[in-house]
Amino acid sequence: MQKKSKKAKFGLYLAVVVVLIFVLFPVYYMVSVSFRTQSSMFMNPSFLPVDLVLKNYRAAFESEQFRISLRNSLMIGSVTTTVGLFFSIFAAYSLTILRYRGRDTFGRVIIVAFLTPGALLFIPIAVIAARLKISDTLQGLMLIYLSFVVPLGTYLLIGFFRNLVGELEEAARIDGASRLQALWYILLPLISPGIASVGILTFTACWNEYLYALVLNPSPEFRTLPVAITFLQTADETPISLIMAYSTIAAVPILILFFIGQRFIVEGLQTGAVKG
Repeated sequence: MQKKSKKAKFGLYLAVVVVLIFVLFPVYYMVSVSFRTQSSMFMNPSFLPVDLVLKNYRAAFESEQFRISLRNSLMIGSVTTTVGLFFSIFAAYSLTILRYRGRDTFGRVIIVAFLTPGALLFIPIAVIAARLKISDTLQGLMLIYLSFVVPLGTYLLIGFFRNLVGELEEAARIDGASRLQALWYILLPLISPGIASVGILTFTACWNEYLYALVLNPSPEFRTLPVAITFLQTADETPISLIMAYSTIAAVPILILFFIGQRFIVEGLQTGAVKG
């Protein structure tokens, strides 16, 4: 039995190592290439970190287009996350705590909106944006992103609100608190892990979005970071090392967010999606 147990543990550890190599190697190679020059990479195509330089990172931060794109992505992600959380909290609260006619229908509409692929809605959204004259603006891109992140946030937060004891709000109301006070002082602190996880997922979705940002915001002053990385490649040249440097910098904020809030993300996905 002990031999079988040791073999099982060895097989489990081996599987974990294989998965880690499969997942982490692309990240390692991206970072490694970002510290090499274009000529060095072609003359010495090695997976090992050789001939390391900071040239690509200096070129990135010295580029005005990079700084503009980085600022745009930070602004869009921050504003969309904040506004999206605001609407998601009230929508989830309404669909779980309040009682009114049509509540279940609204809940189903939220689920349908959450499950609908964004690529299917691209043409109608592009037409609407053109008619409203919000194309090629940061505000327009924020509004479009809100139409995707609010259903996601609402769907996840519904699970947290459902796990709360209904008597908590009733007790606060009996003590003289209004609905907003009960929500702010009683319910929101209890679902703070869900709010944190939804915020991280929302910011990540806005940060990484490419299709709408590419087509709806073609002007250089309104490009986001993923779109700016695409425009580094030209018909005559593909600066792989510089692209990897841009990509590494773009990955840093997301890695920091996930590292800080990984516990909230796991708890949010389990409670919001499974129990809800």
